[in-house]
Amino acid sequence: MKETFNIFRFISWIAIVCSLLGSVLLFIVGAMKTYAAYTTVFLGQVTNESLAHLDTSEVATTYLIKSLDTFLIALVLFIFAHGIFTLFISDKKSKNKTLVLKWISTPNIGRLKNILGEVIVIILFVKFLEIILINLNNLSWEILILPFSILLLAISLKFLGLGKENHE
Repeated sequence: MKETFNIFRFISWIAIVCSLLGSVLLFIVGAMKTYAAYTTVFLGQVTNESLAHLDTSEVATTYLIKSLDTFLIALVLFIFAHGIFTLFISDKKSKNKTLVLKWISTPNIGRLKNILGEVIVIILFVKFLEIILINLNNLSWEILILPFSILLLAISLKFLGLGKENHE
């Protein structure tokens, strides 16, 4: 029975490959949004009608914030793929381990969840900045729902303590 589960762990390659492909796609989309910021500043082209009421520099800033958001999601997919590979595919006893940054290492599924949760909080914060910038002249109290939600998510992540190393 153990051999059957050992063979089925390789099905996680589907998640790894799809996450890496999605990550590459989002890096390309992020680069395209950065390019849109440059064309807005240097060529005066505003491709999005909903941003037409903003100044050129504000439109470029909005594109750059959107690209930052896209790059962060691409990194989440990359970290997820690396974590799944580390947890389910790689040989833990291998002497030829490649060194990775300490914050991206995934010794357990809780640590992977914690990394993903932290990055999601940052993504939501960037999304909030984007919303504020686009609606700067039309703010209402309802816009406080998003930062309040971000605060609750951050506090819950802190209290959950996912992936804390056990020093036994």
